[in-house]
Amino acid sequence: MLRRKFLQTSSSMALGTLLAACGGGNADATPGEAPETLLASQGKSPADNWRMPDEAEPHLATWMAFGARRSIWGSDLLRPVQDALARIANTIVDFEPVNMLVGSQDLALARSKLSAQVNLIVADVDDLWMRDTGPVFVKNSKGEQAGVNFNFNGWGNKQSHSKDAGVASKVTQQVHRQMLRSSLVLEGGGIEVDGQGTAIITESCVLNANRNPNVSKAACEAELRRLLGIRKVIWLPGIKGKDITDAHTDFYARFTSPGVVVVGLESDPYSYDYAVTRQHLDILRKARDANGRALKVMVMDAPGRVRPRYSTKEFAAGYVNFYVLNGAVLMPEFGDLETDGLAKETLENACPQREIIALNIDAIAAGGGGIHCTTQQQ
Repeated sequence: MLRRKFLQTSSSMALGTLLAACGGGNADATPGEAPETLLASQGKSPADNWRMPDEAEPHLATWMAFGARRSIWGSDLLRPVQDALARIANTIVDFEPVNMLVGSQDLALARSKLSAQVNLIVADVDDLWMRDTGPVFVKNSKGEQAGVNFNFNGWGNKQSHSKDAGVASKVTQQVHRQMLRSSLVLEGGGIEVDGQGTAIITESCVLNANRNPNVSKAACEAELRRLLGIRKVIWLPGIKGKDITDAHTDFYARFTSPGVVVVGLESDPYSYDYAVTRQHLDILRKARDANGRALKVMVMDAPGRVRPRYSTKEFAAGYVNFYVLNGAVLMPEFGDLETDGLAKETLENACPQREIIALNIDAIAAGGGGIHCTTQQQ
């Protein structure tokens, strides 16, 4: 299993400057206040019972971005990536509404590739990874919905992101929802929840100095409790510096329902993921969720005989980056008939009320991501 490499390096930007540019952070914070102090104080603020739902709960819509750029993806991959985005969106829209951000320069092209049912919204973006740039939608006990802006900073300032830094705010405004601000910097792909107070998070991503310097687990957990209703975090080590995300959770472990987790396992002993996926599996098999339940762990082996059309060193060959939507689950297929079939069977057992649909998204996988990375549920 591999993930996105550092596709385009951006200039370094101080965290405080970035938060100001994004509209992130705490408007009442004292300039220069230590992150640890700030997060701890926010965690003690009056809660509004915000809760991040499980992905399997009903969606109002799926958000995507038709944002592939030649400067990032190159000439060979650009059109195949756009075709793969269209394939994903055109499949999802049969089950739930799809809102697609698209730059004005790509509007005609998007219209030619996408179903007329896909709602196109003109907005400038840098890239296509809506899971990471979009808001994390939450609900409260009153039935109100809000979008959390986690201050996207290009995965630790590894890629240019001046437009993507504003996506969470734009989407939240578009749907006329309250935007909740955070002092944490993280991406939607870095956090997995069961909707009942449990989260799975990789330390390599969220506790990385390139996002949240000097922030402890306790301070991070306090902020996630305030914004997402998280009462228990199961921390996985992840692995730093091997890909642009620093090992997002959504490539390693996913809830299919409360108490049930699908875990990716790398079988290639020469892969940097070989040891860490075994660590993750061991941790999750011993873990309990926020309600004290032991987890039912289902293993998904990574594909072993992959001959992708768009082969790169960053090719993301893993099944855990599936997307659960209303009535269906979208999963990638990689041409390894044995593991493709086993992965589909695992999801059929885990999600018996949903249709399991396998899509070839090799062009997107060549950039180190998957179906889940390109989507964000509302």
